[in-house]
Amino acid sequence: MSKEKKPSAFMKPVQVSDALSEIVGHGPMARTEVTKKLWDYIKKHKLQAHDNKRNIVPDQKLAKVLGSSQPIDMFKMTSKISKHLKEAELAHR
Repeated sequence: MSKEKKPSAFMKPVQVSDALSEIVGHGPMARTEVTKKLWDYIKKHKLQAHDNKRNIVPDQKLAKVLGSSQPIDMFKMTSKISKHLKEAELAHR
């Protein structure tokens, strides 16, 4: 019998902050799903800078999550988003 692979940290369900849930929906969901939905939102609302697609120009909802309406490099955006995620608690209350 083969050993079952442990899911990666990216696949663990995370809770999503209220501000971020306005963009990606309510959690818990995997980090990969949060990222996918975030990019769907960015593309749907045309929030990438026209001269440099690496730069994201936040709209009002995304600015609440990022803490600023200033354009941000997509790689720096990831660290801002991670502050809106926390591991889902699996224990019963």
